[in-house]
Amino acid sequence: MFSRMHLVYLPLLAVSSATSDVPGIPTMCACTQLYDTYPGKVLLTTSANYTAETESYWDVRADLHPACIFQPDTADEVADAIKLLSSNDVQFAIRGGGHMNFPGSNNIDGGVLITLSKFTEYTVNNDTIEVGPGMTWYDVYEALEPYGRAAIGGRLKTIGVPGLTLIGGVHYFINKYGYAMDNVVNYDVVLGNGTQVKANRISHPDLFWALKGGANNFGLVTKFTLKTYHIPQISTTIQLYNESYIKDFIKATCELASLDDPEPIAAGAVITVQYNATTKVVGASILGVQAGVSNPPSQFTNFSTIPGEIKINNVTTLQQWASGLDTPKQMFRVMFSHKAIFPNTDRLYEIYQTWKEAVDQISDVQGLFPTFVMNTAPAGAARVALTNGVGNVWGLKAEPAVWWQFSTGWDLASDDLRITSWSRQLTENLHRVNEELGLARDHVYMGDAGEWQNPFDSFPEASVDRMRTIRAAYDPSGTFSRLNWGGFKLGY
Repeated sequence: MFSRMHLVYLPLLAVSSATSDVPGIPTMCACTQLYDTYPGKVLLTTSANYTAETESYWDVRADLHPACIFQPDTADEVADAIKLLSSNDVQFAIRGGGHMNFPGSNNIDGGVLITLSKFTEYTVNNDTIEVGPGMTWYDVYEALEPYGRAAIGGRLKTIGVPGLTLIGGVHYFINKYGYAMDNVVNYDVVLGNGTQVKANRISHPDLFWALKGGANNFGLVTKFTLKTYHIPQISTTIQLYNESYIKDFIKATCELASLDDPEPIAAGAVITVQYNATTKVVGASILGVQAGVSNPPSQFTNFSTIPGEIKINNVTTLQQWASGLDTPKQMFRVMFSHKAIFPNTDRLYEIYQTWKEAVDQISDVQGLFPTFVMNTAPAGAARVALTNGVGNVWGLKAEPAVWWQFSTGWDLASDDLRITSWSRQLTENLHRVNEELGLARDHVYMGDAGEWQNPFDSFPEASVDRMRTIRAAYDPSGTFSRLNWGGFKLGY
């Protein structure tokens, strides 16, 4: 325990006791010791910027009330904090970009919140870039723009580097280069006892493997070294369709997912269908990106042949493209639910129809914003890990899939349980039919999953067993299981 207490507890306790999230004495002591050791880097509940930091999240449901907020800017400071929290059994959360909409995954009530927003330094090398976990993917693309290079990361502007990379990471160019995790060549990691290590092919290769899709179960990454590729220009397409062409749209999506050329052209898209339950208007859209110059981009020909309301093609850069794809924070509460299926037009169209009918059943929910998402997972994306000598924790076969997802936004906390139940039941029932048809695929991607899902259940059993062995070796005291418990955890 700590050797002394300070008067700084008093305002902290006074504010906290007004809520049900009263911090315990060890937490109060940890906040005070951090406050004394790192002046200007700790926000108490009475600090001017406290509220702004607790609301720096995409999903309103993540707005919790930590006892204090630690804002380090060096790996040594992170190591000191982790050692302090671990040795005194203080619960904590870690925030990178703040985009994961799993309540508790990146914020905490009554514990210590560690924010990584000050880790924005980067170094551009010949074929890699070293990036801090406080950067967004837009920051990375902007850093690489003068060099005509690109990294494999997030598709939307405000998504942070650490969360997406540690859970796998879907980018436009996965068909050729694999997932974001497959493009990390080194992790700088703070372990649960405050030790700092580098994980790569040579140093701690077991941890290197486990961090490729294993999420926040092993340590806190203070720097990622990523591969980069010479992609000075990209070709883009924005296409919008009305309901009359939804089945054609889904067919083109399945064809894109099934592309598997021996010499692939890097290309992928954000593919969504939105439905307004009040006006009964359906709109489908594709935001397609292809490496190189092709106007219109050749990989999206099957979409371009469908009559659409809007079709805009352009040649630009990844940084310029990403600058317009914002996902503003604090817009609404958000629930994800997702499963995977072998590309099948008829069945995905049935899923769409069932989803639309189900949305009508909750049309009275205030601020309802339902979206049907289809993420393509081509065989080439999985093949990278099967052939690079490292692999990843997913253990996917080199076969195509569509990761279908229901993304549902709403306004009121009073509807939280209703939306969760609705989304879960709908998803599980549809997946059960897919299993009966022999079309279901097991993989659940953390970035598309809801908090009610356990993605690790969809991983190969051997991968999960190996990850637990690695976790026991690198975090024997369970710092990133018992104390940093938010997000998708391995369990026991």
